[in-house]
Amino acid sequence: MKKVVYVEGMGCQNCVKHVKEALEGLDGVKGAEVSLDAGTAVITLGKEVADEAIKSAIDEAGYDVAKIEAA
Repeated sequence: MKKVVYVEGMGCQNCVKHVKEALEGLDGVKGAEVSLDAGTAVITLGKEVADEAIKSAIDEAGYDVAKIEAA
């Protein structure tokens, strides 16, 4: 299962790294592919992860979530 997270506030590759680490630190997230150009993070899930948990992790990393949708 995958979800696409639209992330606002990323401006460099260091931002991409922070978002990737924040997402991959969540229980149930197998991996995250973050695109600076697209402003998205495609996350691969091993089990259901609540959208609120995803949003919280990105907020704590210093970025904003515009929306989350199933991929």
